[in-house]
Formats: sequence, C-alpha cells, structure tokens
Amino acid sequence: MFYRKLMALSLAAVATTSMAAGRDTISVVGSSTVYPFSTVVAERFGKATDFATPKIESTGTGGGMKLFCAGVGVDTPDMSNASRRIKASELKMCKENGVDEVVEVLVGYDGIVFSNAIEAPNISISLQDIFLALAKEIPNPDGSETLIENPYMKWNEINPSLPDMNISVYGPPPTSGTRDAFAELGLEGGCKAYGWIKDLKKKDKNRYKSICHSVREDGAYIETGENDNLIVQKLTTNPKAFGIFGFSFLDQNSDTLQGSKVNGAYPTFEDIADGTYPISRPLYFYVKKAHVGKVPGIMEYLEEFTSEDAIGDEGYTTDKGLIPLSSDKLEEMRKSVMSLQSVSL
Repeated sequence: MFYRKLMALSLAAVATTSMAAGRDTISVVGSSTVYPFSTVVAERFGKATDFATPKIESTGTGGGMKLFCAGVGVDTPDMSNASRRIKASELKMCKENGVDEVVEVLVGYDGIVFSNAIEAPNISISLQDIFLALAKEIPNPDGSETLIENPYMKWNEINPSLPDMNISVYGPPPTSGTRDAFAELGLEGGCKAYGWIKDLKKKDKNRYKSICHSVREDGAYIETGENDNLIVQKLTTNPKAFGIFGFSFLDQNSDTLQGSKVNGAYPTFEDIADGTYPISRPLYFYVKKAHVGKVPGIMEYLEEFTSEDAIGDEGYTTDKGLIPLSSDKLEEMRKSVMSLQSVSL
C-alpha cells in the first residue's frame, strides 16, 4: 500500500512538473469559422508581447471539443474554438476526464451563408426551400402527414422561381459546428413550416430532430471537410453549385462569390448583427482553467482577445468579418472571462 501511494505521488509530481515546463506556447484547436479571428489575434499577440505566438489548429468544433476534453496536461489543448455553444454532453466528457472548470468566451456573431459564384444567378430562397432541397426525407407533396425519400433533383422542382439547375451544395461534415448550426437554424427553420412536424417536438423530440436535421446522402449535398476555403475554391470553378459556410469567408471573397437572399434578407454585416438575417449564430472559444498559470500567456491572450481593439465595434477582427457584440455585452463577457468564471449549462 505504501509503495502504491508513493508511486501515485510520484506520478502526480511528474505531471505537475511536465505541465509547468513542458510547453511555452498556447495551443488552440477547433472551429474553422473562428479560426481566422483566432489567428489574427494570435499573430498580434505574438508581435506585441514577449510570449510565443499561440498555435491555432482548424479541427472543426466537434473534433476540437474531443481534443480539448481529453484531459489536463501539456499534451492536451488549452483552448477550443467553437461555432456553436458547448454541448452538455461535451461538458460532461470534460468533467469525466478531469477537466473540471471550463471558461466560456463569447466572441461575437456570424451568419451562415448560402452562396454561389458571382457570375451565376443570384437567388432569393426561403428556409423551407432549403429544407426541401437538402433534407433526407420530406413531407409527401400529396398533403398527407407522411414522409417520402427526397425526390427533388433540380431547384425549380421545389420552387419555379429558382434556377433550372441540378441541386448541388458543398457543405461541412457532421463534426462541424457550422453544420450543427445550419441544421438547427436553416434546415429546422424550414422544417417547422409544416405544422404536423413542428408538433412532434413536444411529442417525440428524437423523431422531430431526425426529420429536421437529417441531410440527404444521394450526392446532392457534398461534404467537403473542415476547410471552408475548399468550398470557396470549388464554387469559383463550378458556377452551378452552391456552398454553405461562415459569413467571414464570403466577406473575404466578395470579388468572386455572392450571398443568396434568405427569407428576404441578404447576409450583410448589419442584417446579421440585428438578427434580420435568419441563419445567424454566436461564436465562442473555451479555456481550460487548470492550464491558466501553467502555460505562459493565457491570461494575457484572453485580455487581448476580449479587448475593444480586437472584438469591439471597430476592432481588427471585424475586418475579417466578425460581427461584434454590443458594448454592454462585451463588457459583461470580459468581466466574466477575466475572473475565470466557469460555464454551467
């Protein structure tokens, strides 16, 4: 028994020493949508301070959370970017692996755009149209409260005002926070137009979610990995296709791409900020409190990222397409973050 206790104490001491001396660069994983904002903050931070420039990796929100919640120690990330809020199941995974306290940072807002090449037709589409184009099963057109396998192959079969073109949409995979948010705000937004399906939410939540969030798998929706730039590239070479990605990528490529009008609103900075554009969402990153004081520069990095200069109304991240928080919301968030208040769901 004595030797077991001695061994346990020795392992704990080794882990503590490893944490203190094993890494001097902040490690950030997660969302490809938050990646451009995180990268520009990291670059500024590295130039303006004596700390190393943080290492930012684009792994997707879901993949980032798995890495982040794997445990505490220098072989795990300090932070994880997320294009949606952390899930209760992810927070539970963190706690089960010893990541007991997680700090939530609300960065700003983003719109999810439905985009195509600038030389292609600019369309006006509804959330219901998007659901009918991309859902795995759709309500039977005969009006009965039944579902059928999605039969639509062309846009004008759904709505005569849409182009006579094959439905071909490049988008993120299931591990992506953008995909999660698009399913909730875009697909489900159109799915709820059918009263009998909307009523299922109270009666059978799992069935409701299965209908409203399941994407067709017959080739009309093409998963392109966690790299939104790849979708941008594909759209510039295929003017008959559409793509789904964060507003910042449209903003940075407005010379070659255009955003579609959704439910009467274009994905503009102003309409995303005030909620007029229907497919908009908050962006976050999460911090492992146990690493603060162990990996150099974490508090200083948080101070930079939550500053007015970085994410305020005229902050340098807005040049990358980030929609800022209100000044009151920013101040409230900053106080919570700098006091390292743990998130609870």
